[in-house]
Amino acid sequence: MKPRILVVDDEPEAVELLEFNLKQAGYATSTAADGTEALKKARGQTPDLIVLDVMLPEMDGFEVCKSLRLDPGTARVPIIMLTAKAAEIDRVLGLELGADDYLTKPFSPRELLLRIKKVLARGAAGESPREQMRFGDLLIDQPRHLASWRGRPVGLTATEFKLLTTLAQRAGRVQSREQLLRDVWEYDNLIDTRTVDTHMRRLREKLGPASKHLDTVRGVGYRFVE
Repeated sequence: MKPRILVVDDEPEAVELLEFNLKQAGYATSTAADGTEALKKARGQTPDLIVLDVMLPEMDGFEVCKSLRLDPGTARVPIIMLTAKAAEIDRVLGLELGADDYLTKPFSPRELLLRIKKVLARGAAGESPREQMRFGDLLIDQPRHLASWRGRPVGLTATEFKLLTTLAQRAGRVQSREQLLRDVWEYDNLIDTRTVDTHMRRLREKLGPASKHLDTVRGVGYRFVE
């Protein structure tokens, strides 16, 4: 079955361009022109990924992203945000609300397709049989793509889970922000290391007491502490 991409944008020309390129790349598509319709379709269809514009009528993309992340049914659906706002604060806000990635308009359809492929690959990475990792009360179950603390699941997005497993697999070794961008996000052009910091902050919030395993090394990056 083809992966389904929900495209959320209120500009017909942009939707037409995205639909054409996505279908050419082998994806099934559905569309929504505003935030309310986006939430309805995301909950009814549970797409494999959402391409979400920020500037929307009625409810902007930030509110849509926040609502999707608070709903257990859509909390783990990958989101790539599109924004005409190039300011760093807007990009960081999108990531803090739970977006897996972002692109600023105007963008290259080819680059968007590459980002979609990489984000979907993060979610599928846990399907091959691999060992579990246990650190005290923290269990990282890679085959099931699940992290739990004292037996209670921690709701992580695909990107957050890959970030956690990457650090855990290299426990004790400091990972620079640049290295994490290459290995987790697979960015060749290291455009913004704040992406790593924002996801680490969200990951720590979700892990709660288990965040004691995540250590910040000032001026360098991060390290998983057993």
